[in-house]
Amino acid sequence: MSEITHPTIQDGWFSEKSDMWPGQAMSLKVNQILHHEKSKYQDVLIFESSDYGNVLVLDNVIQCTERDEFSYQEMITHLAMNSHPNPKKVLVIGGGDGGVLREVIKHDIEEAVLCDIDEAVIRLSKQYLPGMSIGYKHDKVKTHIGDGFKFLEEKKNEFDVIITDSSDPEGPAESLFQKPYFELLNGALREGGVITTQAENQWLHLPLIANLRKACKEVFPVAEYAYTTIPTYPSGQIGFMVCCKDASRNVREPLRSWSREEEERLCRYYNQDIHRASFVLPNFARKALSS
Repeated sequence: MSEITHPTIQDGWFSEKSDMWPGQAMSLKVNQILHHEKSKYQDVLIFESSDYGNVLVLDNVIQCTERDEFSYQEMITHLAMNSHPNPKKVLVIGGGDGGVLREVIKHDIEEAVLCDIDEAVIRLSKQYLPGMSIGYKHDKVKTHIGDGFKFLEEKKNEFDVIITDSSDPEGPAESLFQKPYFELLNGALREGGVITTQAENQWLHLPLIANLRKACKEVFPVAEYAYTTIPTYPSGQIGFMVCCKDASRNVREPLRSWSREEEERLCRYYNQDIHRASFVLPNFARKALSS
């Protein structure tokens, strides 16, 4: 059997280069390539790195590594879940690696539905990312393979929380960053419902984030930008839009919280102080997003 190769891996190093972060690249040392295939929608690469465990790469962009994924999964999930008084029915759009599901089921829910367009991501995550895909085994989880946009069109007033764990707005996820998508989300939420969505990086994408926030504000009375730190995402950060249908809700303040002991048992990154702090922006970003 011939050894697997990939154009992003040269001299034993993977390098992530993209027009979305011009003039910079993230590189990880590769022990071995575990899997490569072209799915119906994207290029899927999984490799074992020297220091970050197994790494999932879609269309040459790092989606998650075993070493640091928890900071993203916990924040995109619990910022939304703990901004809702009693989330019982939850929808995850994207998130085929299962990490968000793993976090959702830490709450007392009745049902979590995951809708991802690419079965390959789910299949391969179950094989190569067991620590993340554990959520699929939960009896309250249902999986739907399909387009999140189309899935939402048929859902009205059904979910308490919807989490959009999407890749960047190029390729399959492009429509998930535009106003019609947020209108569908709003319609699929019950009264007082909350959404979070992946919202890019304040060092790289401020105009995109400003447009995203504007689109959200036109649909939701509450729309706030928060961020987390994560070494293997461009510039070491990634942001989220947190929106709510209830105009009186302050999503910057957790509505529900765990005890310190529960926080340390359940989470490696998220806690109620981090929840509050994640909305505190540096001056340059605050100014750009203040309109």
